[in-house]
Amino acid sequence: MTLPQLGDPLAHRALDSLLRAETSVRRRLSADLEREGLSASGFSVLVVLSTAGGELELRTLRARLRTSKANATEVVTTLETRGMVQRFRLAHDRRAASVRLTVKGRELIDRLFPEHTRRVQDAFSVLDEAEKRILAEICRKLAA
Repeated sequence: MTLPQLGDPLAHRALDSLLRAETSVRRRLSADLEREGLSASGFSVLVVLSTAGGELELRTLRARLRTSKANATEVVTTLETRGMVQRFRLAHDRRAASVRLTVKGRELIDRLFPEHTRRVQDAFSVLDEAEKRILAEICRKLAA
């Protein structure tokens, strides 16, 4: 079977390169997290909660993570089971939930974040400042 002609071969090459780069960077960044039994999504939840003062409504957390309700619920449930966060219903709206970072979760993020920051710096060290700005702008355009 022969595949039809590609409408924009350069776009396909760009997509392939983007996916390969994302996989490579994600693999390097998640190594220290996996040793702790923490997914990249779980780490992101802990970081967002930490930077937000330790607590957010679940819907706000989902919006900041740009994730689905089902995915956010699954990640929060896993973190809750491991004692990293607590989830509770809001008194003013029993349908809504809030997620709070526990002492255990805060200690983990405080311990892991410096190493994660170093790994991010190392992963992007192959780019100069201008290239990092350009990459960030291109990614913003693609995400819009």
